[in-house]
Amino acid sequence: MSAGDIASILSNPILNTDSYKASHYLQYPPQASAMFSYIESRGGRYERTLFFGLQMLLKEYLCRPVTRAMIEQAKAFFSTHGEPFNEAGWRYVVEQCGGYLPVRIRAVPEGSVVPTHNVLVTVECDDPRVFWLASYLETMLLRVWYPITVATQSWHLRKTIRAYLQRSSDDLAQLPFKLHDFGARGVSSAESAAIGGAAHLVSFMGSDTVLGVAAANHYYHETMAAFSVPAAEHSTITSWGRERETDAFRNMIARFGKPGAIVSVVSDSYDLFAALDVWGTQLKQAVLDSRATLVIRPDSGDPRTIVLQTLRALDASFGSVVNGKGRRVLNNVRVIQGDGVNPDSIATILAAMDEAGFAADNIVFGMGGALLQQINRDTQRFAMKCSAIRLGDEWHDVRKDPVTDAAKRSMKGRLTLLKHRRTGEYRTVTLPVTWDEHTVAGDWDEALVTVFESGELRVDASLAEIRRRAHADEA
Repeated sequence: MSAGDIASILSNPILNTDSYKASHYLQYPPQASAMFSYIESRGGRYERTLFFGLQMLLKEYLCRPVTRAMIEQAKAFFSTHGEPFNEAGWRYVVEQCGGYLPVRIRAVPEGSVVPTHNVLVTVECDDPRVFWLASYLETMLLRVWYPITVATQSWHLRKTIRAYLQRSSDDLAQLPFKLHDFGARGVSSAESAAIGGAAHLVSFMGSDTVLGVAAANHYYHETMAAFSVPAAEHSTITSWGRERETDAFRNMIARFGKPGAIVSVVSDSYDLFAALDVWGTQLKQAVLDSRATLVIRPDSGDPRTIVLQTLRALDASFGSVVNGKGRRVLNNVRVIQGDGVNPDSIATILAAMDEAGFAADNIVFGMGGALLQQINRDTQRFAMKCSAIRLGDEWHDVRKDPVTDAAKRSMKGRLTLLKHRRTGEYRTVTLPVTWDEHTVAGDWDEALVTVFESGELRVDASLAEIRRRAHADEA
């Protein structure tokens, strides 16, 4: 199969599904005429999720029409693959619907932070000819678990870092640059780097994942969603040879050490402690004269121990000032920890720094595999389930309720999400909403909005408004 064939398959929405779904149109009750499905997080590592990423999926996969060529490609694939193919249904989409899927997708606005066990997205198709589309799209749409989970983890990490800044720093403005995305090389694909990298940027503005920044710019109307600085890697240091490591360091300051600039230099290629001594003696004046901020990256060893040892060595050579919170802030230098960084180690390092009297100002974290790759659909236990089906003219509840695992019980009915105007509480309810003493109409608003209908993107949010929504509680 040629590269061109692979590219066309990846962009064919008929093939962007699981194999067995090709046969499902023959399995529903014969009088079925409409279907309703929903997406939720059924719990997991975090009790609240930050909703993000559906807009990327809709723009990329559902805002382009299905074509006759796509139908022929899918027909050839499934006939050989061992599955039946609903050629008539897909031709109806092309010939009667202009190629656009007649489905309605409603979702909570991106940037919303919603407790688990609530509906986040609903998918409805009430066209009797292709009602099964509401379930056929599960494979593609449920992949929203990935950007949601990345965004959720970063949002919670922002809370952790912010708490330590409030405790130890006079400057909360640095918060968006405290967790830098190092994850591009650790993910499974370029698309993962783009989607996950963009999700991280809801909470932070530092990234070396170029595809993630580009995706955020493209799909969410940003000129530049995140920033980076010149930084050394081991090859740019070790290529000088061990005996010339000091020359390699000096070159970094000469090349990039401008007033107000930030220069990051990995310093553990051979002997971190010897390198720290060099920075504090032979190269100290060059650092001071540059009027740049030197950021030292220790890249091996126990993170908690190494960070404290590095901070103490730099304090001894460059000195520090005591801020308004009674914590020390280093002069001219900072530390970036990029090895062994995960939610647990971030909290451990910050706690150890605080106990030792160092402000959180002194450190930036670079997070790689744990940021974009060490998560999966079960991290937040995401699922998409059919919850209602129309048989003839009457809607019927549908639910999964296995006796072997009550945690997998699904919700039933046509669902929506309400948000309390004063408290911000969320509540999943069935349609039509029946107001009672617990849900007074004047106190609750519909939290779901129609984001897609029959090929039309109804909401096109910017990253700026998503960020404001996600961090409204910080105002």
